[in-house]
Amino acid sequence: MEVEHLLDEFPPVTNEEWERVIHRDLKGADYAKKLIWHAPEGIEIKPYYRRDDIVRLAWDEAPVNSSSLGGTRSDGDWRIREEVDAVDLEKANRDAQFAIASGAEEISFRRTVINNASDLNLLLVNLTDVPLHFESGSALLLRLLCDRMRSKTSSQLISIGMNPLANDDLATATIRDRPEQLLPFTICTEHLEAEGASAVHELAFSLASGIEYLAEMNERNVATDLAARALGFSFSIGASYFFQIAKFRAFRELWAQTVTTFGGSREAARTRINARTSTWNKTIFDPHVNVLRATTEAMSAVLGGVDSVCVAPFDDCYKVPDAGSRRLARNTQLMLKHEALLTRVADTGAGSYYLESLTASIGHETWKLMQRIEAGGGYRKAAASGLLENILKEARKDRDKAVIARRRLFTGTNQYADPLEKALGRIDTARVEAELRGTLSYEQLRLRTERFAAETGRTPRVLLA
Repeated sequence: MEVEHLLDEFPPVTNEEWERVIHRDLKGADYAKKLIWHAPEGIEIKPYYRRDDIVRLAWDEAPVNSSSLGGTRSDGDWRIREEVDAVDLEKANRDAQFAIASGAEEISFRRTVINNASDLNLLLVNLTDVPLHFESGSALLLRLLCDRMRSKTSSQLISIGMNPLANDDLATATIRDRPEQLLPFTICTEHLEAEGASAVHELAFSLASGIEYLAEMNERNVATDLAARALGFSFSIGASYFFQIAKFRAFRELWAQTVTTFGGSREAARTRINARTSTWNKTIFDPHVNVLRATTEAMSAVLGGVDSVCVAPFDDCYKVPDAGSRRLARNTQLMLKHEALLTRVADTGAGSYYLESLTASIGHETWKLMQRIEAGGGYRKAAASGLLENILKEARKDRDKAVIARRRLFTGTNQYADPLEKALGRIDTARVEAELRGTLSYEQLRLRTERFAAETGRTPRVLLA
């Protein structure tokens, strides 16, 4: 059977023809109100995208093509990061070894404190070939890691969550003297989503912070390539699937443009990016829905091209996760790797009319907000003056209204909730209220009702008028 010219049987359809059919089917309804989505990022999403939408993509100030330049990897693979919360060094080491044996590929130590070389050696027993991350760092930890890596001539990847803007003198000395495999600084915006940030806010704040860092290092005669190679980024993964894919794709190109503007090489701009599933959208009622939320979030980060992904256990928002929930989180990524086969293609979004257009739109809006921050004196001055806080406050106010009005839905909590479900017996109340989450106001109301029923033996009645 001849199929070589199969598509010749289907005549081309113009945009005008599509629009004619759409207007006919709308029967006089307002096109914009019915079919244009105004996203929180300030981007209008059309009902369909075609080749014409990506033929001539260009950004006003930063020329950008397809973001398929990728990052530090050349294929679709990524590292499965698992967080270890134990404070005791021996327990933290055991937990890390167990996680690696169970399928994790990178460990993040979140609460360990290292006081000397012996502590570090104890923590890293049998972990010499595993990529590691220390969420909080100090000058002492930095020195101990440098000494250890030089003495062992290790190829082990190690990163630290130190803020590159916290101490300019330390940053300068570290960059000039660090082992090649050590990434000492991380610009982390994981917390911003809970404070109201959209994808554009996250990228613009990260970009502005990175620009301030590069500018400061340039002032101190540190080469841009050296400074860029010492820096990584860490983001939260929000719920809007395609926006999150486009967010990570856009940031790679934005950062590459930034580094080259400072005179750095494109190679040095291939920064490492970690992503963690959102905390803000997780719920204590119908909590297994959190597994589904985390799965789509992890997929969007992977398809967006990040280097490592952390899937938080589904019950992390209301109690200390147990071995079962940690295993479920780990297996989520193992399934994406080995059963969904997401490792096979480096940039699955390349050429997608919608994703390429969305990537460019997010890049446009990010660049504009970054320029506003720069006009306010740069990242540190904008933070000190309250500009960044005010930007987030406005965004948070709009988002909170959407949650209360149920324009922002959480399945199992403010939509399709199970009225018979009880939560008090399985939650740590202090943990529930420790972080900002979208469903907290609903959950507090239900928990008060549950306590009242337990104390009085009757459930209060509510009249909706």
